[in-house]
Amino acid sequence: MNKLGMNLFAWTMTMDEQLVDTLSFLKTSGFDFVEIPVSEPNMSQPDTRKWQRIGQQLRELNLNAQACAICGPEYNLISSEEAVRQAGVTYLKQMVDHAQALGATILMGPLYAGFKTFEGRPATEQEWAWSVAGMREVAEHAQTRGVMLAMEYLNRFETYLLTCTDDLVRYVTAVDHPNCGAAFDTFHANLEEKNVADAIRQVAPYLVHVQISENDRSTPGQGHIDFDTVFATFDEVGYDGPIAIEAFGPNPPELAAATHIFRPMFSSPEQLATDGLAFIRSELAKERKRVALTS
Repeated sequence: MNKLGMNLFAWTMTMDEQLVDTLSFLKTSGFDFVEIPVSEPNMSQPDTRKWQRIGQQLRELNLNAQACAICGPEYNLISSEEAVRQAGVTYLKQMVDHAQALGATILMGPLYAGFKTFEGRPATEQEWAWSVAGMREVAEHAQTRGVMLAMEYLNRFETYLLTCTDDLVRYVTAVDHPNCGAAFDTFHANLEEKNVADAIRQVAPYLVHVQISENDRSTPGQGHIDFDTVFATFDEVGYDGPIAIEAFGPNPPELAAATHIFRPMFSSPEQLATDGLAFIRSELAKERKRVALTS
């Protein structure tokens, strides 16, 4: 049975401890977990206790957590500067520690390179090798913390190292570590895959996390992505792992700028969450009914 969650990017980019009302709302609405963005503004004095306190809030609500993260250019695993690459490894290990402090068992995202950090050309074999070596070191650390890394490919406008399922599977295979798996995001797949169902079948052996995101990054089920096929294929491959809604709105402003959100995408994040959850439940119920009728 898939656990259903909500990514907190609709409310915040830098998680604080004042979101207890939001967390309580998501629990009351029926979510099993929240997907929490972890970060660290001061690597010289990392504040793991903050994430422990948020984790305690979640436990008091009986709400589970997964974690997500991105790396800025200063933590880019494919930088030509060795010091930047090593800083990236150190930063990602800290994100693993923050995930553990939350009580999260998964840390997902485009961890393999700097977000929106481009060179104006395709990735080189050297960049690929740098990222694979760095991620293997992070995965070794993650194993000691009981955290699974879930690599998420992004569309071509946000990264240039992993931009499709072919890249993702080749990368996870190259890292070759039991604590490095794959995530699948329907927004990026909608842009980059020739056949989304085939992409899901290809990534299925490595898949540990799914993000449901509409073509315009707003409410799932209110755009043009063929979610009937998406959920039918998840059922076909036997995916029973976590499924999170990811959406973006005009707040926080720095995230809206990064995701190019220039108009209101939904009436409120709370409305998006409840509508999205109802839609996913309806898709899962539809699949259960279809299976029952054909068995």
